[in-house]
Amino acid sequence: MIKAIIVDDEAPARSELRFLLDETKQVEVVAEACNVREAIEKLKDTDAAVMFLDIHMPGASGLQLAEALNRLKYPPAIVFITAYSEHAAEAFDVNAVDYLVKPVETDRLLQALAKIRHYVSSYARDRQAERIPVEKSGKKLLVATDKIHYIMAKDDYSYLHTDTDRYLSTVSLAQLETKLESHGFFRVHRRYLVNLACVEEVMPISGGTLTLSLTGEDEVIPVSRRRVAALKKALGL
Repeated sequence: MIKAIIVDDEAPARSELRFLLDETKQVEVVAEACNVREAIEKLKDTDAAVMFLDIHMPGASGLQLAEALNRLKYPPAIVFITAYSEHAAEAFDVNAVDYLVKPVETDRLLQALAKIRHYVSSYARDRQAERIPVEKSGKKLLVATDKIHYIMAKDDYSYLHTDTDRYLSTVSLAQLETKLESHGFFRVHRRYLVNLACVEEVMPISGGTLTLSLTGEDEVIPVSRRRVAALKKALGL
């Protein structure tokens, strides 16, 4: 099942699309949103692979959201569903997988789902290919980059922390920073490299610096003073 988010400011339109998607038995709608801000929050809370997105909404438009999502290393597939046909060229400029005009016909929706499946398969292969070699209990393992919450340097080694375990790597933190910076990791301290997607809370402390709380982690991560401004920019604060 493909996990999806529906984003449309009109509740009847969301209900109609959910019904059509349920009928295909190929899609699980994991969230709905009525505007761009809500869509971003829902995307953070789910692992949706596709976003069915209206263009004209109060506040920011669907095109603006798609453009912002394109900055992600692995954005969800975007399928625009709108009552207006004149924005098709703009939609494909922001790498939309498909563009459907309301009212959506079942056959046309099935065509879009075939394109989505191709996108999702390519996405999964790319994600799986990006893994870091580590050691655990005398074994050589490969850890997917998106499973890593943070990396801590200790002596000449690095320790990779995931939601379930900690792994040793003989690769230096500086080398891992170079490898992972394009995957949403940020060097917050000389000893810490953090997956920004896992940042849950940013806490100011005395001296003008910060600490971070990460999803599923008890350890509080320090941020060096010289990295504060760049981190805030990276997080959109």
